[in-house]
Amino acid sequence: MPTTGTPLGEYLRARRALVQPTDVGIVSLTSRRVLGLRRDEVAQRAGISQEYYLRLEQGRDRQPSDQVLHALGRALRLDPAAVDHMRRLVRIQTGGLPTDAPAPPGSVLAALAGLLDQWTGTPAYIMDGNQDVLVVNPLARAMTGGGLRPGVNLPLAVFSPSARVTMQDWPQAAERTAATLRYGSDPRDRRLQEIVGTLSVRDAEFRRLWARHDARPYLNGAIDQEVHGHGLVTLRCQTLEVPGPRRHVLTAFHAPVGSPAAEVLAALRDDVTVRRTVTV
Repeated sequence: MPTTGTPLGEYLRARRALVQPTDVGIVSLTSRRVLGLRRDEVAQRAGISQEYYLRLEQGRDRQPSDQVLHALGRALRLDPAAVDHMRRLVRIQTGGLPTDAPAPPGSVLAALAGLLDQWTGTPAYIMDGNQDVLVVNPLARAMTGGGLRPGVNLPLAVFSPSARVTMQDWPQAAERTAATLRYGSDPRDRRLQEIVGTLSVRDAEFRRLWARHDARPYLNGAIDQEVHGHGLVTLRCQTLEVPGPRRHVLTAFHAPVGSPAAEVLAALRDDVTVRRTVTV
């Protein structure tokens, strides 16, 4: 019986291929023909029937309960962010999320831009779920030497020859970028398909990472950031979700008071202030 694939079905196939039988206490006495777990093994670990699990993978059942999703998360050793991602995929494939959610009014972005401009000591920017940069405050522009600006797409920038050379933590940044792109985007979005298509053609590492279906946000943590004029600086990164259907996020960089990184941000702020005074 021909079936149409679903976002959840694709996700389940990719994730069970990554779980090794020995990781979950399964010992095989014969050679295995599949990577990772078999469907029946996932079904057994999740406490559901093999036929039902097959229907989920094939897209013949598009609306599993939250209880089933949590059971699949345990069976596939997924973290809470991944379970939340599965929940969103179900909403997408059942029509719970519109395909073309409206963009926020220009007045909303203008207000946010005005807010970020007042953060004179905090580099910050806003991007959408496809990681297209929408708003950048002066300190964030200065921090990146103008590299971070509206219109830049972060995955296209990270998976570029120049980024591979200049970013000392490129492998970690590439993995983080692919996972956050998967988590924040809509698989039906034409802009996402354009980005993924471009990167899949030109970058083997992106193809490998994208095929894993890792999906998780990067909410906070340390970032090794190349700060224009100051070299590599370890900053703290904090990401906040902007309410709305497009999954816009605001990302800000900061540093502990009195730390060398805080001194760098203070020097950067002074430089920006001087340049603004000169141009007025």
